[in-house]
Amino acid sequence: MSHRPQSIGVDIAACADRIEDLQLRDGSIPWVETGVWDPWNHGESAMALAIAGRETATHAALDALADRQHADGSWLGELGAGVPMDQDGERIAPPANPVTAHDTNFTGYAAVTVLRSALALDEPRLIARHADMISRALDWVMDHQTPHGDVVWRKPDEGQALEAVDSLKAGNASLFKSLECGLRIADALGRKRSDWAQARRQIAHAFTTKPHRFDRLGEDRSRYAMDWYYPVLSGVVTGLEAKAHLHAGWDRFVVEDLGCRCVTEEPWITAAETAELALACLSIGDTVRAQNLLGALAPLARDGDGYWMGWQYELGQVWPKERPSWTAGAVILAADALYGLSAGSDLLIRHARADAWLKDGAESRAY
Repeated sequence: MSHRPQSIGVDIAACADRIEDLQLRDGSIPWVETGVWDPWNHGESAMALAIAGRETATHAALDALADRQHADGSWLGELGAGVPMDQDGERIAPPANPVTAHDTNFTGYAAVTVLRSALALDEPRLIARHADMISRALDWVMDHQTPHGDVVWRKPDEGQALEAVDSLKAGNASLFKSLECGLRIADALGRKRSDWAQARRQIAHAFTTKPHRFDRLGEDRSRYAMDWYYPVLSGVVTGLEAKAHLHAGWDRFVVEDLGCRCVTEEPWITAAETAELALACLSIGDTVRAQNLLGALAPLARDGDGYWMGWQYELGQVWPKERPSWTAGAVILAADALYGLSAGSDLLIRHARADAWLKDGAESRAY
């Protein structure tokens, strides 16, 4: 690992310990002790382990991800929102038949997971080892892109038309970054994937010219913080437009000295959303706000054992009473990007243009 500042306000080792404590013998990393597993949050945790220098645990996590991939290239992930909690905020063990989905964003994120882990550990062999997994994952994602450029959020049910499944803004923004990482992996292996490059540009085009394509079948998701900051965090929106975008939603979602709300109408800030918003701020060069956001999470740190998921500030209590692996992971990723703790620490906050890889020459990859 690179030189670490004397004090960054985040106990990286404690966060990594929390993730490793939750990691199962097969290498998979559930949300909490009572379960819930999906490839996106597993990947978030794996990248954090790599940043913390936990080589063995990272290798096990990447191998577990490969082992769980379905033949079509996707993963079946459990949907944590479908797991009930008791009145004290403790998550009840998932039912025998949990709510699951073949989620496109979950699947595409494997490209980010592998590239970030390989960079942090300085192990390029991990890219070659898992290249086939990434190729099959991103090819499956492309199969779920509509002619309008948006990618539906899940595999349709049997007999269901692609257009009958909604496309989500945060998920598509995340896929924009996943495809960038897939293209960087292809570059490293001397391969050309112009189809991925075209799919990535089409996502950006949908954001710019067809915003109605997102959440067209369901609720108005503008109340969710992720739909606000993810287009900036992922690089779909950049430059002055990105700064204006974050500024426009800041007072709706951010509670001064506490962090970022998950949804506008609830008095509930969450550590993961706050850490990701810090990454979005770093994407536009706003280091001061990123530092303030990360610093605001200090009261949610459990000494030597990760971070609580969130804080209900009207009641003045932790809610729910759980410390997810991916919450610790998100905090590590934000601290890494802010302080340059490992090689490749800028991967999540510097973004290739939407037309990158569609032109010849390395200059087309410029940030």
